[in-house]
Amino acid sequence: METRPVTGQEAAVLSGGPADGLRMRVTDRPWVIQVTYPCEVEGRPDGVRAEALYIYRRDAGVKSEPLLYGFDIASP
Repeated sequence: METRPVTGQEAAVLSGGPADGLRMRVTDRPWVIQVTYPCEVEGRPDGVRAEALYIYRRDAGVKSEPLLYGFDIASP
């Protein structure tokens, strides 16, 4: 496991899946990024919502900006 102090924000890009090409700033190089997308729900009770969940994992071989996160096809 990588241990290093927080150095601030870095540029990152998502590759593949529904958020392909999305750019963002991340702090402390997280191993996993979770992306959610709202789903339409018919006849929902107040306050209930559903979201699709997609997982992107950091490519450990990329050491400089932009960090690369690849879509995990096995996302739930």
